Amino acid sequence: MKYLDLTFDTAEQNLACDEALLDMCEDGSEDEILRFWEPRSAFVVLGYSNKISIEVAINSCKALGVPILRRTSGGGTVVQGPGCLNYSLILKIPASGLLASLTGTNSFVLGRNRQALGPLLPGHLAVQGTSDLTLGNLKFSGNAQRRKKQALLFHGTFLLTMDLSLISRCLNMPERQPDYRRSRPHADFVTNIPISADSVKKALSKGWNCSKHLADLPHAAIQKLVLEKYSCKEWNEKF
Repeated sequence: MKYLDLTFDTAEQNLACDEALLDMCEDGSEDEILRFWEPRSAFVVLGYSNKISIEVAINSCKALGVPILRRTSGGGTVVQGPGCLNYSLILKIPASGLLASLTGTNSFVLGRNRQALGPLLPGHLAVQGTSDLTLGNLKFSGNAQRRKKQALLFHGTFLLTMDLSLISRCLNMPERQPDYRRSRPHADFVTNIPISADSVKKALSKGWNCSKHLADLPHAAIQKLVLEKYSCKEWNEKF
């Protein structure tokens, strides 16, 4: 697996990079990849089919100057910003085994991440809900995936030093909630974890057996996706 630690200037570019890397693995021009990036400023990002009017406190986002974007994967709507570390796994889809199904992929990836981070975190580290990692029953990592025929994108966040008050200010309470949430408001449901971004990167890189750095980036494809998708109102406000 190759390794990439790269943050672009804008959220649109970072979202586009994930999709471009998935396309490279899908067409066979690149191997499996683990990427890390951290937003330079706050933004809201909806899962592919989420509805802005239901999920997002639109007026509050406008007042705060927080843009509302949409990603290509499923999952829930989240707020990101400085102190929120993103990771992206681009994996080949085998003919059989855990990675051959959506639920199996959740189990495989989150189990491996839990194993990698466990030694760094005091307390009970668990996989809960559909695709959450929790510490002491508080969520610190949300995850989602996008599947194509030959490859998949599995990406998520780790809350480290983020301003968690932004979540309550920018998001409504979600209609769909995992059972373990028990209708808790955002402030009582999420937490930062007391480890550094470098520690997370080192642990996951070792856990996923990253052997070399990704040298060739699909710059043209990233720019095309930014212009034709991620910066377009038609995409971001489609539901």
